[in-house]
Amino acid sequence: MDSARYLLILAACLAVTAPLEFALGARVYRRPRRLVATLLPVVAVFAAWDIAATARGDWWFDERYVIGIRLLGLPVEEWLFFVVVPLCALLTFEAVGVTTRRRSSTVEAARGR
Repeated sequence: MDSARYLLILAACLAVTAPLEFALGARVYRRPRRLVATLLPVVAVFAAWDIAATARGDWWFDERYVIGIRLLGLPVEEWLFFVVVPLCALLTFEAVGVTTRRRSSTVEAARGR
């Protein structure tokens, strides 16, 4: 079970934020080009950073908490982290924006504007 811990944490992050797409209409998954354009620079920068840091020995990944599959020296969980965490942040950001716009519209309508 320990070897799946990192994956379980990422899955939990997605489970908590994925409903924002549907419940609040965040519209992140419905705009795949925009999503990819947002994620690519994040993945590229942080992957390069991690690859360099692990190659220098600045940090490492405890084998007890990863499943053992590596790409360019990084555990697959780390690659997923570069996608999942920004995706969750984006879902949250968009959901807050939708909620704020709705609240503003409601307040303006109540004022008779």
